[in-house]
Amino acid sequence: MRITVVSVGKVKEAFLKEGVDEYAKRLRPYASLRLIEVPDEPVPDRLSVREAEQIKEKEGRRLLERLRPDDYVIALALDGAMWSSEELAAELARLATYGKSQVAFVIGGTLGLSPSVLKRADARLSLSRMTFPHQLVRLILLEQLYRAFKIQRGEPYHR
Repeated sequence: MRITVVSVGKVKEAFLKEGVDEYAKRLRPYASLRLIEVPDEPVPDRLSVREAEQIKEKEGRRLLERLRPDDYVIALALDGAMWSSEELAAELARLATYGKSQVAFVIGGTLGLSPSVLKRADARLSLSRMTFPHQLVRLILLEQLYRAFKIQRGEPYHR
């Protein structure tokens, strides 16, 4: 399976970067992984609804440019379905079975994802009802992908 994680902004904190690198390394035996970062827009402290939408659209265009036409796109969004680790494992297995071997996860910036990105998505996933910094979401997602592949193979880790 080929997995792409397209996200807004760079991982700046060293401890998060180390975690992302570690899980990317752990995923190598299970999947081909591409991590793509697109530039984020500066977000002023005070912004109007219109300005927020403009920022999301600019970031959204950058995200969409990095997706392939045949990607099965899963957008990380607050209103997405909340899957257990086992359900994520089953969904990835189902996608592979039905010929969707290129899966792209999309992570928005500080303000979330634009309507155009959400429209392009084949599914929406929420990691929690809590809000996390988008840089931390990248690490959590990679850990859950690693866990999902371990579950699929019946290997110890997820217990």
